[in-house]
Amino acid sequence: MLLRPPPVLLACGALGAALLTLIVLGHDGKRVLQLAGLALPLLALMVWPLRSPRLHRLRSVAVWLGAMVFALDGVVRAYLLDTYGAAPDSTLVLSAVANTTAREGAEYLSMHWRAAVAWAVALAVAAVFCARQARRGARGGPHPWPRSTVALLCVALLAGSLAHAGTSWRRLHPVAFWSQWGRSVADLRAGWADRQAEREALHARARAAAPTLARSGASTVVLVITDSVNRDNMSLYGYGRPTTPRLAAQKSQLGDALVVLKNAWSVDASTLPAMRSIFGFGDTGDHDDHGTRDDGTQRPADQHLIALARAAGYKVWWMSNHDDIAIEQQHARMADVVEMMNRTPGRSSASLDGELLDCIQEAMHDPAERKLVIVHLMGAHPHYRLRFPADANPFDDAPDAVETDLLRQGRAAWVRQYRHDYDAAVLYHDFVVAETLQITRHARPRAGEQRAWMFLSDHGQEVGHGSDHAGHSPRTASGYRIPALVWRSRWDLPPPPGAAAQPFRSDWAGWTLADLLDLHWPGLRAERDVLRAGYRWEPPRLPTAVASFTD
Repeated sequence: MLLRPPPVLLACGALGAALLTLIVLGHDGKRVLQLAGLALPLLALMVWPLRSPRLHRLRSVAVWLGAMVFALDGVVRAYLLDTYGAAPDSTLVLSAVANTTAREGAEYLSMHWRAAVAWAVALAVAAVFCARQARRGARGGPHPWPRSTVALLCVALLAGSLAHAGTSWRRLHPVAFWSQWGRSVADLRAGWADRQAEREALHARARAAAPTLARSGASTVVLVITDSVNRDNMSLYGYGRPTTPRLAAQKSQLGDALVVLKNAWSVDASTLPAMRSIFGFGDTGDHDDHGTRDDGTQRPADQHLIALARAAGYKVWWMSNHDDIAIEQQHARMADVVEMMNRTPGRSSASLDGELLDCIQEAMHDPAERKLVIVHLMGAHPHYRLRFPADANPFDDAPDAVETDLLRQGRAAWVRQYRHDYDAAVLYHDFVVAETLQITRHARPRAGEQRAWMFLSDHGQEVGHGSDHAGHSPRTASGYRIPALVWRSRWDLPPPPGAAAQPFRSDWAGWTLADLLDLHWPGLRAERDVLRAGYRWEPPRLPTAVASFTD
Protein backbone atom coordinates (compact mmCIF):
# COMPACT_ATOMS: atom_id res chain seq x y z
CA MET A 1 0.00 0.00 0.00
CA LEU A 2 1.40 3.38 -0.99
CA LEU A 3 1.81 5.95 1.79
CA ARG A 4 0.37 9.40 1.14
CA PRO A 5 3.06 12.11 1.49
CA PRO A 6 2.52 14.57 4.33
CA PRO A 7 0.40 17.59 3.29
CA VAL A 8 3.31 19.94 3.93
CA LEU A 9 5.45 18.07 1.39
CA LEU A 10 2.68 18.26 -1.17
CA ALA A 11 2.39 21.99 -0.54
CA CYS A 12 6.16 22.42 -0.83
CA GLY A 13 6.19 20.46 -4.07
CA ALA A 14 3.36 22.53 -5.52
CA LEU A 15 4.97 25.81 -4.45
CA GLY A 16 8.37 24.66 -5.73
CA ALA A 17 6.88 23.70 -9.10
CA ALA A 18 5.15 27.08 -9.36
CA LEU A 19 8.35 28.95 -8.51
CA LEU A 20 10.35 26.89 -11.01
CA THR A 21 7.79 27.66 -13.73
CA LEU A 22 7.98 31.38 -12.98
CA ILE A 23 11.79 31.29 -12.94
CA VAL A 24 11.90 29.49 -16.31
CA LEU A 25 9.70 32.22 -17.80
CA GLY A 26 12.43 34.82 -17.34
CA HIS A 27 15.67 32.82 -17.18
CA ASP A 28 17.37 30.00 -19.01
CA GLY A 29 20.36 27.71 -18.69
CA LYS A 30 22.45 27.91 -15.55
CA ARG A 31 20.46 30.82 -14.18
CA VAL A 32 17.39 28.62 -13.68
CA LEU A 33 19.43 26.45 -11.30
CA GLN A 34 20.84 29.50 -9.55
CA LEU A 35 17.43 31.11 -9.00
CA ALA A 36 15.96 27.80 -7.89
CA GLY A 37 18.73 27.51 -5.28
CA LEU A 38 18.02 31.03 -4.07
CA ALA A 39 14.32 30.17 -3.70
CA LEU A 40 14.88 26.99 -1.64
CA PRO A 41 14.92 28.76 1.77
CA LEU A 42 11.23 29.52 1.19
CA LEU A 43 10.54 25.78 1.04
CA ALA A 44 12.70 25.19 4.11
CA LEU A 45 10.67 27.80 5.97
CA MET A 46 7.45 25.99 5.03
CA VAL A 47 8.50 22.63 6.49
CA TRP A 48 9.73 24.13 9.77
CA PRO A 49 7.02 23.15 12.31
CA LEU A 50 5.47 26.07 14.19
CA ARG A 51 3.10 25.72 17.14
CA SER A 52 2.01 29.33 17.52
CA PRO A 53 -0.95 30.27 15.24
CA ARG A 54 0.40 33.82 15.14
CA LEU A 55 3.83 32.68 13.95
CA HIS A 56 2.16 30.38 11.46
CA ARG A 57 0.28 33.33 9.96
CA LEU A 58 3.45 35.43 9.84
CA ARG A 59 5.29 32.54 8.17
CA SER A 60 2.52 32.22 5.57
CA VAL A 61 2.77 35.92 4.73
CA ALA A 62 6.59 35.78 4.57
CA VAL A 63 6.60 32.74 2.27
CA TRP A 64 3.96 34.35 0.03
CA LEU A 65 5.87 37.63 -0.21
CA GLY A 66 9.10 35.77 -0.97
CA ALA A 67 7.38 33.73 -3.67
CA MET A 68 5.85 36.85 -5.20
CA VAL A 69 9.29 38.46 -5.44
CA PHE A 70 10.37 35.58 -7.69
CA ALA A 71 7.02 35.62 -9.50
CA LEU A 72 7.20 39.33 -10.30
CA ASP A 73 10.82 38.98 -11.43
CA GLY A 74 9.90 36.13 -13.77
CA VAL A 75 6.84 37.88 -15.24
CA VAL A 76 8.65 41.18 -15.89
CA ARG A 77 11.58 39.38 -17.50
CA ALA A 78 9.23 37.25 -19.59
CA TYR A 79 7.37 40.34 -20.82
CA LEU A 80 10.62 42.03 -21.86
CA LEU A 81 11.87 38.89 -23.60
CA ASP A 82 8.57 38.31 -25.38
CA THR A 83 8.12 41.93 -26.47
CA TYR A 84 11.66 43.18 -27.03
CA GLY A 85 13.95 40.16 -26.78
CA ALA A 86 15.86 42.04 -24.07
CA ALA A 87 16.92 41.50 -20.48
CA PRO A 88 16.01 44.16 -17.89
CA ASP A 89 19.67 45.13 -17.45
CA SER A 90 20.29 45.51 -21.19
CA THR A 91 21.26 48.91 -22.58
CA LEU A 92 17.97 49.04 -24.47
CA VAL A 93 15.83 48.68 -21.34
CA LEU A 94 18.01 50.73 -18.99
CA SER A 95 18.18 53.63 -21.46
CA ALA A 96 14.45 53.51 -22.16
CA VAL A 97 13.51 53.50 -18.47
CA ALA A 98 16.04 56.18 -17.53
CA ASN A 99 14.71 58.34 -20.32
CA THR A 100 11.04 57.84 -19.37
CA THR A 101 8.98 59.88 -16.94
CA ALA A 102 6.07 58.55 -14.87
CA ARG A 103 3.70 60.19 -17.33
CA GLU A 104 5.42 58.53 -20.28
CA GLY A 105 5.20 55.20 -18.47
CA ALA A 106 1.44 55.59 -18.12
CA GLU A 107 1.20 56.52 -21.79
CA TYR A 108 3.23 53.46 -22.75
CA LEU A 109 0.83 51.24 -20.80
CA SER A 110 -2.14 52.87 -22.50
CA MET A 111 -0.77 51.58 -25.81
CA HIS A 112 0.48 48.17 -24.64
CA TRP A 113 -2.19 47.44 -22.03
CA ARG A 114 -3.25 44.20 -23.71
CA ALA A 115 0.10 42.51 -23.18
CA ALA A 116 0.35 44.06 -19.71
CA VAL A 117 -3.09 42.70 -18.76
CA ALA A 118 -2.18 39.22 -20.00
CA TRP A 119 0.95 39.10 -17.86
CA ALA A 120 -0.87 40.73 -14.93
CA VAL A 121 -3.46 37.95 -15.05
CA ALA A 122 -0.67 35.37 -15.00
CA LEU A 123 0.84 37.12 -12.00
CA ALA A 124 -2.54 37.24 -10.22
CA VAL A 125 -3.08 33.50 -10.78
CA ALA A 126 0.39 32.82 -9.39
CA ALA A 127 -0.36 35.06 -6.39
CA VAL A 128 -3.54 33.16 -5.51
CA PHE A 129 -1.90 29.75 -6.00
CA CYS A 130 1.18 30.64 -3.93
CA ALA A 131 -1.00 32.08 -1.15
CA ARG A 132 -2.95 28.84 -0.87
CA GLN A 133 0.23 26.76 -0.68
CA ALA A 134 1.94 29.11 1.76
CA ARG A 135 -0.90 28.58 4.30
CA ARG A 136 -0.18 24.84 4.33
CA GLY A 137 3.16 25.12 6.14
CA ALA A 138 4.05 22.57 8.86
CA ARG A 139 2.51 22.99 12.29
CA GLY A 140 4.28 21.81 15.45
CA GLY A 141 3.04 19.13 17.84
CA PRO A 142 4.16 16.70 20.53
CA HIS A 143 5.24 14.06 18.01
CA PRO A 144 8.76 14.08 16.48
CA TRP A 145 9.38 15.40 12.98
CA PRO A 146 8.98 12.84 10.20
CA ARG A 147 12.25 11.78 8.63
CA SER A 148 11.12 13.01 5.24
CA THR A 149 10.55 16.45 6.71
CA VAL A 150 13.98 16.47 8.33
CA ALA A 151 15.64 15.34 5.09
CA LEU A 152 13.85 17.96 2.98
CA LEU A 153 14.67 20.65 5.49
CA CYS A 154 18.36 19.74 5.53
CA VAL A 155 18.62 19.61 1.74
CA ALA A 156 16.80 22.92 1.29
CA LEU A 157 18.86 24.68 3.95
CA LEU A 158 22.16 23.34 2.58
CA ALA A 159 21.39 24.18 -1.06
CA GLY A 160 19.95 27.57 -0.16
CA SER A 161 22.98 28.41 1.99
CA LEU A 162 25.38 27.48 -0.81
CA ALA A 163 23.38 29.56 -3.29
CA HIS A 164 23.42 32.64 -1.05
CA ALA A 165 27.09 32.17 -0.20
CA GLY A 166 28.24 32.74 -3.80
CA THR A 167 28.37 36.37 -4.89
CA SER A 168 27.58 35.56 -8.52
CA TRP A 169 24.47 33.65 -7.38
CA ARG A 170 23.40 36.05 -4.65
CA ARG A 171 23.33 39.08 -6.94
CA LEU A 172 20.73 37.30 -9.10
CA HIS A 173 18.25 37.22 -6.23
CA PRO A 174 15.35 39.44 -7.32
CA VAL A 175 15.71 41.72 -4.30
CA ALA A 176 19.43 42.25 -4.94
CA PHE A 177 19.08 42.42 -8.73
CA TRP A 178 16.26 44.95 -8.86
CA SER A 179 17.84 47.09 -6.16
CA GLN A 180 21.00 47.31 -8.26
CA TRP A 181 18.88 47.84 -11.37
CA GLY A 182 17.23 50.86 -9.77
CA ARG A 183 20.64 52.28 -8.88
CA SER A 184 21.80 51.75 -12.49
CA VAL A 185 18.81 53.68 -13.81
CA ALA A 186 19.43 56.50 -11.31
CA ASP A 187 23.13 56.62 -12.23
CA LEU A 188 22.26 56.78 -15.92
CA ARG A 189 19.86 59.67 -15.34
CA ALA A 190 22.45 61.49 -13.25
CA GLY A 191 25.01 61.02 -16.00
CA TRP A 192 22.66 62.64 -18.48
CA ALA A 193 21.85 65.57 -16.23
CA ASP A 194 24.80 67.66 -17.40
CA ARG A 195 27.38 66.30 -19.81
CA GLN A 196 29.13 69.58 -20.40
CA ALA A 197 32.57 68.14 -19.64
CA GLU A 198 32.07 65.31 -22.12
CA ARG A 199 30.88 67.73 -24.80
CA GLU A 200 33.92 69.96 -24.26
CA ALA A 201 36.17 66.91 -24.59
CA LEU A 202 34.52 65.99 -27.91
CA HIS A 203 35.02 69.52 -29.20
CA ALA A 204 38.67 69.45 -28.12
CA ARG A 205 39.17 66.10 -29.85
CA ALA A 206 37.62 67.43 -33.04
CA ARG A 207 39.89 70.48 -33.00
CA ALA A 208 42.88 68.19 -32.50
CA ALA A 209 41.82 66.21 -35.58
CA ALA A 210 42.07 69.51 -37.54
CA PRO A 211 39.34 68.77 -40.11
CA THR A 212 39.74 70.58 -43.41
CA LEU A 213 37.29 71.48 -46.17
CA ALA A 214 37.52 69.94 -49.61
CA ARG A 215 36.14 73.05 -51.27
CA SER A 216 35.83 76.74 -50.49
CA GLY A 217 32.75 78.90 -50.64
CA ALA A 218 29.32 78.91 -49.06
CA SER A 219 27.77 75.61 -48.02
CA THR A 220 24.49 74.64 -46.33
CA VAL A 221 23.60 71.10 -45.26
CA VAL A 222 20.21 70.23 -43.78
CA LEU A 223 19.97 66.91 -41.93
CA VAL A 224 16.44 65.72 -41.12
CA ILE A 225 16.24 62.85 -38.63
CA THR A 226 12.81 61.45 -37.92
CA ASP A 227 11.54 58.92 -35.41
CA SER A 228 9.95 55.49 -35.93
CA VAL A 229 9.28 55.66 -39.67
CA ASN A 230 9.31 52.34 -41.52
CA ARG A 231 10.01 52.63 -45.26
CA ASP A 232 7.54 49.79 -45.87
CA ASN A 233 4.75 52.29 -45.10
CA MET A 234 5.93 54.86 -47.67
CA SER A 235 4.44 54.80 -51.15
CA LEU A 236 7.78 56.21 -52.33
CA TYR A 237 9.12 52.74 -51.49
CA GLY A 238 6.22 50.88 -53.11
CA TYR A 239 3.63 50.79 -50.30
CA GLY A 240 0.04 50.33 -51.43
CA ARG A 241 -1.37 53.43 -49.74
CA PRO A 242 -0.51 56.92 -51.03
CA THR A 243 1.37 57.98 -47.89
CA THR A 244 4.21 60.00 -49.50
CA PRO A 245 2.77 61.88 -52.51
CA ARG A 246 4.87 65.02 -51.95
CA LEU A 247 8.19 63.19 -51.70
CA ALA A 248 7.21 61.17 -54.77
CA ALA A 249 6.55 64.43 -56.63
CA GLN A 250 9.95 65.76 -55.55
CA LYS A 251 11.60 62.60 -56.82
CA SER A 252 9.79 62.90 -60.15
CA GLN A 253 10.89 66.53 -60.50
CA LEU A 254 14.51 66.14 -59.34
CA GLY A 255 15.32 62.80 -60.93
CA ASP A 256 18.80 61.52 -60.13
CA ALA A 257 19.63 64.60 -58.06
CA LEU A 258 17.46 63.10 -55.29
CA VAL A 259 18.81 59.70 -54.34
CA VAL A 260 16.28 57.38 -52.67
CA LEU A 261 18.26 54.65 -50.91
CA LYS A 262 16.02 51.65 -51.45
CA ASN A 263 17.67 49.33 -48.95
CA ALA A 264 18.28 51.48 -45.88
CA TRP A 265 18.60 49.90 -42.44
CA SER A 266 19.05 51.09 -38.90
CA VAL A 267 21.32 49.05 -36.66
CA ASP A 268 19.29 49.90 -33.53
CA ALA A 269 15.59 49.59 -32.80
CA SER A 270 15.45 52.45 -30.29
CA THR A 271 16.31 56.13 -30.46
CA LEU A 272 19.22 56.70 -28.07
CA PRO A 273 21.65 54.11 -29.47
CA ALA A 274 20.57 54.95 -33.02
CA MET A 275 21.38 58.64 -32.50
CA ARG A 276 24.75 57.77 -30.98
CA SER A 277 25.56 55.65 -34.02
CA ILE A 278 24.59 58.36 -36.50
CA PHE A 279 26.64 61.13 -34.91
CA GLY A 280 29.47 58.90 -33.68
CA PHE A 281 30.04 57.13 -37.03
CA GLY A 282 29.07 53.76 -35.59
CA ASP A 283 31.26 51.25 -33.81
CA THR A 284 34.00 49.93 -36.09
CA GLY A 285 35.29 47.26 -33.71
CA ASP A 286 38.80 47.50 -35.20
CA HIS A 287 40.54 49.73 -32.67
CA ASP A 288 42.66 49.26 -29.58
CA ASP A 289 42.22 50.82 -26.14
CA HIS A 290 44.18 53.97 -26.96
CA GLY A 291 41.65 55.62 -29.24
CA THR A 292 43.32 54.59 -32.49
CA ARG A 293 42.95 51.89 -35.09
CA ASP A 294 45.71 49.53 -36.03
CA ASP A 295 46.68 51.93 -38.84
CA GLY A 296 47.16 54.77 -36.34
CA THR A 297 44.17 56.92 -37.34
CA GLN A 298 41.63 58.07 -34.79
CA ARG A 299 38.69 55.79 -34.22
CA PRO A 300 35.38 57.36 -35.28
CA ALA A 301 33.70 56.61 -31.95
CA ASP A 302 36.00 59.25 -30.46
CA GLN A 303 34.63 61.89 -32.82
CA HIS A 304 31.23 63.53 -33.01
CA LEU A 305 29.93 64.79 -36.34
CA ILE A 306 28.72 68.11 -34.89
CA ALA A 307 32.07 68.73 -33.19
CA LEU A 308 33.93 68.05 -36.45
CA ALA A 309 31.63 70.35 -38.40
CA ARG A 310 32.12 73.17 -35.92
CA ALA A 311 35.88 72.64 -35.86
CA ALA A 312 35.87 73.03 -39.66
CA GLY A 313 33.99 76.35 -39.47
CA TYR A 314 30.33 75.35 -39.72
CA LYS A 315 27.68 77.08 -37.66
CA VAL A 316 25.39 74.33 -36.38
CA TRP A 317 21.68 74.48 -35.49
CA TRP A 318 19.79 71.79 -33.61
CA MET A 319 16.03 72.18 -33.78
CA SER A 320 13.82 69.50 -32.29
CA ASN A 321 10.20 68.55 -31.73
CA HIS A 322 11.30 66.21 -28.93
CA ASP A 323 11.55 66.94 -25.23
CA ASP A 324 14.30 64.45 -24.40
CA ILE A 325 17.00 65.17 -21.83
CA ALA A 326 19.32 62.40 -23.01
CA ILE A 327 19.36 63.53 -26.65
CA GLU A 328 19.56 67.17 -25.62
CA GLN A 329 22.59 66.57 -23.41
CA GLN A 330 24.38 64.09 -25.70
CA HIS A 331 23.84 65.79 -29.04
CA ALA A 332 21.72 68.96 -29.18
CA ARG A 333 23.94 70.96 -26.82
CA MET A 334 26.88 70.26 -29.13
CA ALA A 335 25.38 72.81 -31.57
CA ASP A 336 25.77 76.59 -31.65
CA VAL A 337 22.02 77.24 -31.71
CA VAL A 338 19.55 74.96 -29.92
CA GLU A 339 15.79 75.27 -30.42
CA MET A 340 13.71 72.71 -28.51
CA MET A 341 10.17 73.47 -29.67
CA ASN A 342 8.36 70.75 -27.73
CA ARG A 343 8.22 71.29 -23.98
CA THR A 344 5.74 68.54 -23.21
CA PRO A 345 7.58 65.29 -22.55
CA GLY A 346 5.99 61.96 -23.25
CA ARG A 347 4.11 60.06 -25.89
CA SER A 348 0.98 62.15 -25.33
CA SER A 349 2.66 65.31 -26.62
CA ALA A 350 0.55 66.65 -29.47
CA SER A 351 3.21 69.02 -30.82
CA LEU A 352 3.21 68.58 -34.60
CA ASP A 353 6.44 68.51 -36.59
CA GLY A 354 5.26 71.33 -38.85
CA GLU A 355 6.00 73.75 -36.00
CA LEU A 356 9.68 73.49 -36.94
CA LEU A 357 9.33 74.77 -40.50
CA ASP A 358 9.61 78.44 -39.51
CA CYS A 359 12.77 77.66 -37.56
CA ILE A 360 14.34 76.11 -40.65
CA GLN A 361 13.45 79.21 -42.66
CA GLU A 362 15.18 81.41 -40.09
CA ALA A 363 18.32 79.28 -40.14
CA MET A 364 18.44 79.38 -43.93
CA HIS A 365 18.39 83.19 -43.83
CA ASP A 366 21.26 83.38 -41.36
CA PRO A 367 24.33 85.07 -42.93
CA ALA A 368 26.82 82.39 -41.79
CA GLU A 369 28.88 81.14 -44.74
CA ARG A 370 28.76 77.49 -43.71
CA LYS A 371 25.70 76.06 -42.01
CA LEU A 372 24.66 72.64 -40.74
CA VAL A 373 20.97 72.56 -39.80
CA ILE A 374 19.85 69.46 -37.90
CA VAL A 375 16.09 68.89 -37.64
CA HIS A 376 14.87 66.20 -35.22
CA LEU A 377 11.23 65.24 -35.87
CA MET A 378 8.75 63.18 -33.86
CA GLY A 379 7.83 61.43 -37.11
CA ALA A 380 5.57 58.46 -36.38
CA HIS A 381 6.60 57.91 -32.78
CA PRO A 382 3.77 56.39 -30.74
CA HIS A 383 1.09 57.52 -30.09
CA TYR A 384 0.50 57.52 -33.83
CA ARG A 385 -2.85 59.36 -33.69
CA LEU A 386 -1.09 62.39 -32.18
CA ARG A 387 1.37 62.72 -35.07
CA PHE A 388 -1.12 64.22 -37.50
CA PRO A 389 -3.86 66.85 -37.22
CA ALA A 390 -7.19 65.81 -35.77
CA ASP A 391 -9.69 64.35 -38.26
CA ALA A 392 -6.96 63.95 -40.89
CA ASN A 393 -6.86 60.19 -41.25
CA PRO A 394 -8.00 59.16 -44.74
CA PHE A 395 -7.16 55.48 -44.21
CA ASP A 396 -9.78 54.41 -41.67
CA ASP A 397 -12.86 55.33 -43.69
CA ALA A 398 -13.24 52.27 -45.90
CA PRO A 399 -11.51 48.89 -46.41
CA ASP A 400 -8.71 48.79 -48.98
CA ALA A 401 -6.07 46.35 -50.18
CA VAL A 402 -3.86 47.00 -47.13
CA GLU A 403 -6.75 46.28 -44.76
CA THR A 404 -7.61 43.13 -46.71
CA ASP A 405 -4.02 41.91 -46.48
CA LEU A 406 -3.93 42.54 -42.73
CA LEU A 407 -7.14 40.55 -42.32
CA ARG A 408 -5.69 37.73 -44.39
CA GLN A 409 -2.68 37.62 -42.07
CA GLY A 410 -4.98 37.42 -39.06
CA ARG A 411 -3.95 40.75 -37.54
CA ALA A 412 -6.00 41.85 -34.55
CA ALA A 413 -8.46 44.73 -34.88
CA TRP A 414 -6.38 46.95 -32.61
CA VAL A 415 -3.27 46.34 -34.73
CA ARG A 416 -5.21 47.19 -37.88
CA GLN A 417 -6.40 50.44 -36.31
CA TYR A 418 -2.85 51.31 -35.32
CA ARG A 419 -1.82 50.69 -38.95
CA HIS A 420 -4.43 53.21 -40.12
CA ASP A 421 -3.21 55.79 -37.60
CA TYR A 422 0.42 55.04 -38.45
CA ASP A 423 -0.16 55.55 -42.17
CA ALA A 424 -1.93 58.84 -41.47
CA ALA A 425 1.10 59.90 -39.41
CA VAL A 426 3.39 59.01 -42.33
CA LEU A 427 1.16 61.02 -44.69
CA TYR A 428 1.41 64.16 -42.54
CA HIS A 429 5.10 63.47 -42.06
CA ASP A 430 5.50 63.41 -45.86
CA PHE A 431 4.24 66.99 -45.95
CA VAL A 432 6.76 68.14 -43.33
CA VAL A 433 9.75 66.32 -44.82
CA ALA A 434 8.96 67.50 -48.35
CA GLU A 435 8.71 71.06 -47.03
CA THR A 436 12.17 70.81 -45.46
CA LEU A 437 13.53 69.82 -48.87
CA GLN A 438 11.65 72.66 -50.57
CA ILE A 439 13.02 75.18 -48.06
CA THR A 440 16.55 73.85 -48.55
CA ARG A 441 16.26 74.10 -52.31
CA HIS A 442 14.49 77.44 -52.66
CA ALA A 443 15.84 79.67 -49.91
CA ARG A 444 17.65 82.65 -51.43
CA PRO A 445 21.05 81.32 -52.58
CA ARG A 446 24.40 82.99 -52.13
CA ALA A 447 27.01 83.18 -54.86
CA GLY A 448 28.45 79.75 -55.55
CA GLU A 449 26.61 78.17 -52.63
CA GLN A 450 26.52 74.39 -52.43
CA ARG A 451 23.46 72.91 -50.73
CA ALA A 452 22.66 69.42 -49.57
CA TRP A 453 19.82 67.70 -47.74
CA MET A 454 19.67 64.27 -46.11
CA PHE A 455 16.70 62.54 -44.52
CA LEU A 456 16.59 59.29 -42.55
CA SER A 457 14.77 57.68 -39.64
CA ASP A 458 16.46 56.61 -36.42
CA HIS A 459 14.74 53.20 -36.52
CA GLY A 460 11.66 51.48 -37.90
CA GLN A 461 8.41 50.36 -36.34
CA GLU A 462 6.40 47.16 -36.32
CA VAL A 463 2.74 47.76 -37.19
CA GLY A 464 1.48 44.34 -38.16
CA HIS A 465 4.18 43.74 -40.80
CA GLY A 466 5.83 40.63 -39.37
CA SER A 467 3.82 40.00 -36.20
CA ASP A 468 0.58 40.90 -34.46
CA HIS A 469 2.25 43.82 -32.69
CA ALA A 470 2.46 47.60 -32.92
CA GLY A 471 5.39 49.59 -31.60
CA HIS A 472 9.16 49.37 -31.25
CA SER A 473 10.36 45.94 -32.29
CA PRO A 474 13.97 44.79 -31.88
CA ARG A 475 12.90 41.22 -32.67
CA THR A 476 11.52 41.75 -36.19
CA ALA A 477 13.10 43.26 -39.29
CA SER A 478 10.46 46.01 -39.29
CA GLY A 479 12.19 47.56 -36.30
CA TYR A 480 15.20 48.31 -38.52
CA ARG A 481 13.76 49.11 -41.96
CA ILE A 482 14.08 52.86 -42.51
CA PRO A 483 13.92 55.44 -45.31
CA ALA A 484 17.02 57.38 -46.37
CA LEU A 485 17.12 60.12 -49.03
CA VAL A 486 19.92 62.44 -50.17
CA TRP A 487 19.76 65.55 -52.38
CA ARG A 488 22.61 67.78 -53.48
CA SER A 489 22.35 70.96 -55.50
CA ARG A 490 25.47 70.10 -57.43
CA TRP A 491 27.18 66.72 -57.53
CA ASP A 492 30.91 67.21 -58.16
CA LEU A 493 31.16 63.44 -58.35
CA PRO A 494 27.73 61.97 -59.26
CA PRO A 495 26.76 58.84 -57.33
CA PRO A 496 27.90 55.72 -59.17
CA PRO A 497 25.31 53.73 -61.13
CA GLY A 498 23.31 51.52 -58.81
CA ALA A 499 24.12 53.55 -55.68
CA ALA A 500 20.42 53.90 -54.83
CA ALA A 501 20.08 50.10 -54.68
CA GLN A 502 23.13 49.61 -52.46
CA PRO A 503 22.36 48.49 -48.90
CA PHE A 504 22.81 51.36 -46.46
CA ARG A 505 23.21 51.29 -42.68
CA SER A 506 22.39 54.29 -40.51
CA ASP A 507 25.48 53.98 -38.33
CA TRP A 508 27.47 54.81 -41.46
CA ALA A 509 25.35 57.87 -42.25
CA GLY A 510 28.04 60.04 -40.67
CA TRP A 511 30.43 59.21 -43.50
CA THR A 512 27.93 60.31 -46.15
CA LEU A 513 27.22 63.46 -44.16
CA ALA A 514 30.95 64.16 -43.90
CA ASP A 515 31.10 64.11 -47.70
CA LEU A 516 28.09 66.45 -47.97
CA LEU A 517 29.89 68.78 -45.55
CA ASP A 518 33.15 68.45 -47.59
CA LEU A 519 34.99 67.38 -44.43
CA HIS A 520 38.39 65.69 -44.41
CA TRP A 521 40.34 64.54 -41.36
CA PRO A 522 42.75 61.71 -40.53
CA GLY A 523 39.96 59.35 -39.45
CA LEU A 524 37.89 59.66 -42.63
CA ARG A 525 36.68 56.35 -44.10
CA ALA A 526 35.36 57.16 -47.55
CA GLU A 527 34.67 53.48 -48.27
CA ARG A 528 31.70 53.72 -45.89
CA ASP A 529 30.04 56.52 -47.85
CA VAL A 530 27.22 54.86 -49.77
CA LEU A 531 27.43 57.50 -52.53
CA ARG A 532 31.13 56.87 -53.28
CA ALA A 533 32.41 54.62 -56.02
CA GLY A 534 34.63 52.78 -53.52
CA TYR A 535 31.78 51.93 -51.14
CA ARG A 536 32.32 48.60 -49.38
CA TRP A 537 29.25 47.17 -47.67
CA GLU A 538 29.49 45.15 -44.46
CA PRO A 539 26.27 43.65 -43.06
CA PRO A 540 25.52 44.78 -39.49
CA ARG A 541 24.91 42.27 -36.71
CA LEU A 542 21.26 42.73 -35.77
CA PRO A 543 19.43 41.03 -32.89
CA THR A 544 17.03 39.47 -35.40
CA ALA A 545 17.59 37.44 -38.53
CA VAL A 546 17.38 39.32 -41.82
CA ALA A 547 16.97 37.20 -44.93
CA SER A 548 18.45 39.85 -47.21
CA PHE A 549 19.63 43.45 -46.86
CA THR A 550 18.74 44.10 -50.51
CA ASP A 551 15.10 43.03 -50.60
